[in-house]
Amino acid sequence: MRENIIAVIGAGHWGPHYLRIFSIMPGVRVGLCCDRDPSRLSEISALYPFIPTSTDPEMIYDSNEIDAVVIATPASTHVEIGEAALCAGKDVLVEKPISLDSGEGMKLVEAAEKHERVLMVNHTFLYNPGIRKMKELVDNNTLGQIYYLHATRTHLGLIRNDVDVLWDLAPHDISIFSYILGSQPLGVSAVGRSFLKDGRPDVAFTTVFYPDDVFANIHVSWIDSNKERSVVVVGSERRVVFDDLNNLESIRIFEKGVSVEKPVTDFGEFRLLLRDGDIISPKIDAGEPLRIMCNHFLQCVRTRSEPLTDGRSGVEVVRVMEAIEKSLTTNGSYVAIKQ
Repeated sequence: MRENIIAVIGAGHWGPHYLRIFSIMPGVRVGLCCDRDPSRLSEISALYPFIPTSTDPEMIYDSNEIDAVVIATPASTHVEIGEAALCAGKDVLVEKPISLDSGEGMKLVEAAEKHERVLMVNHTFLYNPGIRKMKELVDNNTLGQIYYLHATRTHLGLIRNDVDVLWDLAPHDISIFSYILGSQPLGVSAVGRSFLKDGRPDVAFTTVFYPDDVFANIHVSWIDSNKERSVVVVGSERRVVFDDLNNLESIRIFEKGVSVEKPVTDFGEFRLLLRDGDIISPKIDAGEPLRIMCNHFLQCVRTRSEPLTDGRSGVEVVRVMEAIEKSLTTNGSYVAIKQ
C-alpha cells in the first residue's frame, strides 16, 4: 500500500496533537507542518525533528507528494485555507467549526465536490466510544421514549480570543445531539452573558428543539470553577449519562424511568408508572477519539468514501450556531433553523 503523506497547517493548540498521532501511524508520513509563527515551528522541530516546517502554506498546495491537509487554524481562516487546499487537489480534515458562516462553509462543500476530494470536519465526540454507545442505546430503543437531552461543558479559564464560549464549546453538543437522535434541529432559544469581555458571551444556556417533541439543553461556561463534560439522555424507561472526565465509568445507565398509563377509569384518570432498577456501567472500548477520527479520515482518503462527519454535516452545525447567535440578540426568542 502506498504511503500517505499528510501536512498540518496550524501548530497552536490542536496541531501538535495531529502531529503526535499521524507521526506514529503506520503507512503515513507527515510531509510538512506549517504555521505563520516561527516560534511555534521551533517548538515543533524540537519535538519532531524529522518533520519539515514552513511559514508558507503554498509549499503544501504546490507539492505533488502531499495527499491530504489537516487545518488546525482559527475558525475564521478555515474557508480560505480549505478552499486553497481542495482546489490544489488535497483531501481536507478541518477543525470544528467548519466555518463561522454557513454560506462560506458551503463553499468548501462545493469545492470538495467539484474537485472530488474528501472533506471531513473534526467533530471529535462522534468518534468517542462512549457517545457511540449512547447512540446504540437510543437506536435499540433501550431508553424507551426519549424525553430530553442535556449537556454541560464548564471550566474556569482557557478563554479563546477568536470565538465566544458558544462557538468554542456548543458545536460539540449540537453534533452529539443530532448524531444520537438521527435528526436535525428545528429551532433554538439561547441566552448568554458577557462577564469578562463585552459583547462576547462567556456563559450561555441554549435549548435546541428536535422533531417528535424532543428538546435538548446546552450549558456552556468559561467561568465555572467546576469542570464538567457530560451528556445526559432521559427516556421513559432509562436514563444514560456520559461523563467524559470519568475514565473508568464513562457511561452509566440508570434503569429508572417514569411513563404514563392510558386512562384507567371512565373519568379519564392517568396513572404514573414508576420504574426503579439498577445502575449499570457497561464496558466501553478504550480508544482515543482523536486517533479513531484520524484513522477514519485516512480510511476515507484511501477508499474515497464519505466521512461520518462530512462537510455538509459540519455546515448543519454552523446553521444551528447562526440561529443561536440570532436568538442571543433577542434575549432568548425562538429562532427557526433553515432546513
